[in-house]
Amino acid sequence: MATTSNQQIMAFTGSDISKEVLRAIEKMGITEMTAVQQKTLPLMMQGRDVIAIAPTGTGKTLAFGIPMLEYVNLKDQRVQELVLAPTRELSLQITQELKTLAQFIDGLHIATLYGGQPIVKQIAELKRHPQIIIATPGRLLDHMNRGNIRLDFVHTLVLDEADEMLNMGFVKDVTRIIEATPPQRQLVLYSATSNQEVLTIAWKYQQDPVEVIIPATCENKPKITQYVIQTSRDQKYEHLLYLLDSDVYQRVMVFINTKDMTQRLTKRLQNAGYPAECLHGDMRQSARNEVMQDYRKGKFQILLATDVAARGIDVDDVEAVINYDLPNENEYYLHRIGRTGRAKKHGVSFTLLTYSESVRLDAILKYIDASPVPLKFNELGILCTEEGNPFFENM
Repeated sequence: MATTSNQQIMAFTGSDISKEVLRAIEKMGITEMTAVQQKTLPLMMQGRDVIAIAPTGTGKTLAFGIPMLEYVNLKDQRVQELVLAPTRELSLQITQELKTLAQFIDGLHIATLYGGQPIVKQIAELKRHPQIIIATPGRLLDHMNRGNIRLDFVHTLVLDEADEMLNMGFVKDVTRIIEATPPQRQLVLYSATSNQEVLTIAWKYQQDPVEVIIPATCENKPKITQYVIQTSRDQKYEHLLYLLDSDVYQRVMVFINTKDMTQRLTKRLQNAGYPAECLHGDMRQSARNEVMQDYRKGKFQILLATDVAARGIDVDDVEAVINYDLPNENEYYLHRIGRTGRAKKHGVSFTLLTYSESVRLDAILKYIDASPVPLKFNELGILCTEEGNPFFENM
C-alpha cells in the first residue's frame, strides 16, 4: 500500500479542474485546498483507489466531489458516480455541497436516496436519470432489489465516514453494493479512524490503494476550547440555563443521550421562552429536514439533539456545544464538539459533568488526548475559573 506525505497547500487553479467547477469554487469563496483536498484530489483524478484517514470538518466532500464532477459523462444517463453515507443528514449535506459545486454544469442530475422519505418520490427522481447518486446503504439496496437502479456502470464509489457506516452494522449492505459495481471501478474510503472493518473492505475490494493520513494539525484541527463544569443531576438544568442566559453565544447545540430526555428538555426550554427545537431518531425525515433548514437560517438559536445529529450536520457558525449528558462512546464526544469551530472559526464546548460521570470523562480525555479547562460555580451561583474569577465577566 503506497503512502503520501506532501503537506503543501495548493490553489485550486493549479489543478486540472474545469472552468465550470472553478467558477463554482470561486463563488463559494474558497481560495486554497485543505490538506485532505491537496492530498486526495490529485490521486482521485489519476483514478487511484484511496484510503483517507482524516478528521471531520476538513473538506472531504470537495476532495471527492470535484473529481466526480470531472469524470461524469453528461451524455450518458446511467449512474456513474456513487457516494454512500451512514446517515440521512450526511447524505443531504453531501448532496447540497455537490449541487453547489455543480451549479454551472448543465445537464447534470444528482439524486439522494435515504430512508424516511417516501420511496415513490425517490423513484421519480431516478426516472430523471441521475448520473450521481448519494445514498444510505439500506435505502439504496431497497431500490436495487426493486429494480429501480443499476450500478453496473459506476465509475467511482466513495464510502464517506466509512468507519461510522461499518460500525453501524452496514457491513453486509456495503459489501453487496460494492459487489454490484464493476470490478474495475474506483473505490475511495474516507474515514475518521482506521478500524478493522475499514481495513477489511480495503483489502478485499481496493486495487493497490494509496493510504493518506491527515493528522489533526493546527491547520486542520478545529479551534475549540473545551470546558468542564462540575454539577449535580438536580442542578444540571439550572446550569444549562445559566450558559444559555449568558448572551455570549447566539447559536448553540445541546447534546443529550436519549430521545425521551431530548424531547422533554426541549419542551421545558420552549415553555420557559427559549428559542429551541430538537432532532432525534424518531422524528420523520421531513420534520428533521425542516428543523435543520430553520436552524441554518437562524429562525431559532438552540438545537437539542441526540447523537443522530453529531455526524453529518455542517453548520459553519455554531458558536458553542453543550454536553448536557456525557456520551457513551469516546468517538461521539469528538463528533459532538466538532459541530463548533468549523470553517477556521473558534468554538467552545461545555460539558456538564456529574460526579458519577467523572471516570467516563477520564477515559474520553485519554482517548482524545485533551485537557479541558475546569470551571465551577461559587457560593453565589456565579460561574468561575479555578482562580475564582467570573467566567463571563470579560466576554
